[in-house]
Amino acid sequence: MDQAEWFAVDWGTTHLRVWIFGPHERLLTCLTSDKGMSKLKPHDFEPVLLDLIASYLGQGVCPVIACGMVGARQGWAEAPYLSVPSLPPTGETAFRVTATDARIDLHILPGLSQKKPADVMRGEETQIAGYLSKDPNFFGTLCLPGTHTKWVQVSAKEIVSFRTFMTGELFSLISGHSVLRHGIGAGGWSEPDFLEAVDDAITSPQQVTSRLFGLRAEGLINDLSAEATLARLSGYLIGLELAGAKPYWLGQDLVVIGAPNLSALYARALAVQGLPSRVQSGDDMTLEGLKAAYRALKEARG
Repeated sequence: MDQAEWFAVDWGTTHLRVWIFGPHERLLTCLTSDKGMSKLKPHDFEPVLLDLIASYLGQGVCPVIACGMVGARQGWAEAPYLSVPSLPPTGETAFRVTATDARIDLHILPGLSQKKPADVMRGEETQIAGYLSKDPNFFGTLCLPGTHTKWVQVSAKEIVSFRTFMTGELFSLISGHSVLRHGIGAGGWSEPDFLEAVDDAITSPQQVTSRLFGLRAEGLINDLSAEATLARLSGYLIGLELAGAKPYWLGQDLVVIGAPNLSALYARALAVQGLPSRVQSGDDMTLEGLKAAYRALKEARG
């Protein structure tokens, strides 16, 4: 088996991914685990990682560059936040953690914090770093949709400000635990209903909570389909977010970074408002950010 030169680690709340690299950034393999932060105590992290990578370790010391919730207060070790405005985190600003196993040299990338309005991110900053490593002169807004969607203003290679919207979490709660769960099917989609709901929410955000209960009433009285209910719920919540985030996207050069299906929804919603956007894979940008951090660390060490 090939020996690794370094490991790139994305350790989130629910999952762990490890990219294993040989010399000259040759990707040897990518390993995954369902042992995310939510299932672990701080002393569990090192054994879980070693279970995955031990067969790729040699006799020397191997760098590990990690991002995500591994650096949270409940993670392996807390990596302090960088305050915005700030350059994206690099290997030089990573928090070094002493591991029990002397064969690994662990560096955790810090998250970002904002004092006013108070906000934090941990994980998305690595995607931002990855995108800026490919487009260092970008000036505009990055949208990172997910459970907690981030809208990020970038200027002169710095992250200037950002806002978080709990749209993904709200969708999960409402679709799975509210009265609307009775009318939402597992599959199917209605694009016209989605786009109509987006536009309605942007135009009249104050009506969204009423519109949501209207979905239940429409299902009972007018036989609104499960597909239309799902699409409208998505549209109302994304539209409500777009109404709140309007200063970030109106008239801006915009890139959406995330999971392909969700990013495509945001791109279509924005296109209806007359704003074109470019879409990038969140996984790809995470890996690019980790690679950029490793290069910076390697260069700093000479």
